Amino acid sequence: MAFFFICFFIFFLATSSATACDDSCVHQTKASQFSKASALSSGACGYGSLALGLSNGHLAAAVPSLFRDGAGCGACFQIRCKNPTLCTKAGTTVVVSDLNRNNQTDFVLSSRAFTAMAQKGMGQQILKLGIVDIEYERIPCDYKKQNLAVRVEESSQKPNYLAIQFLYQGGQTEIVAIDVARVGSSNWSFMSRKHGAVWDTSRVPQGPLQFRIVVTAGYDGKWIWAQKVLPADWKTGMVYDSGVQITDIAQQGCSPCHQGNWS
Repeated sequence: MAFFFICFFIFFLATSSATACDDSCVHQTKASQFSKASALSSGACGYGSLALGLSNGHLAAAVPSLFRDGAGCGACFQIRCKNPTLCTKAGTTVVVSDLNRNNQTDFVLSSRAFTAMAQKGMGQQILKLGIVDIEYERIPCDYKKQNLAVRVEESSQKPNYLAIQFLYQGGQTEIVAIDVARVGSSNWSFMSRKHGAVWDTSRVPQGPLQFRIVVTAGYDGKWIWAQKVLPADWKTGMVYDSGVQITDIAQQGCSPCHQGNWS
């Protein structure tokens, strides 16, 4: 099991290097909007209504290249429309909570995020357009007062099945592998990505649980140990503090492609 986990770690470090520079670039594309944020909060990442608290309802569905089979869930992007008469230079920050299966735009934004790109008093005008030209870049998520949290999914069935998701994943990172073990034990069980931000295992250790997580940031990656996260009497639907914060920023493994054109 340990050998498999190490191989998994090496594989994701290799594949993430291909996106190291890309994550620091400013990209030109289009964005559309959903009329209700709830359409995104119930999306492919599996956050449910908790998504609304990640960025004040500024949510986005992203195309597969950004969704990355769920590894892109929780990623933060700065987005602004390119109409200087209608929109501000700052734009808005969004959190990815869903998969965009529409090939017309790279992002579908919640209406709150879509109107936040507009200048004061021009929110209705941008909504009427429906689709706008934008530029975007990935930025670190900032949860200074919030540790990484673990939510136990309602589908979990003690003692044989555990499904969890991580909330408040800071920095410019992706969680690519997770192990779980009883607190104080070195007998780790590998968890699989079920969908989006949800991970599960049918090999559930008994007692209080700890996690070790592989986090990548560009080409760089590391292990994070979260000790004493779930109590022995963990319950479905509950959110537990991991006691750790993730703040890593993506490192570039190639020539810088960000030339200061976000200004």
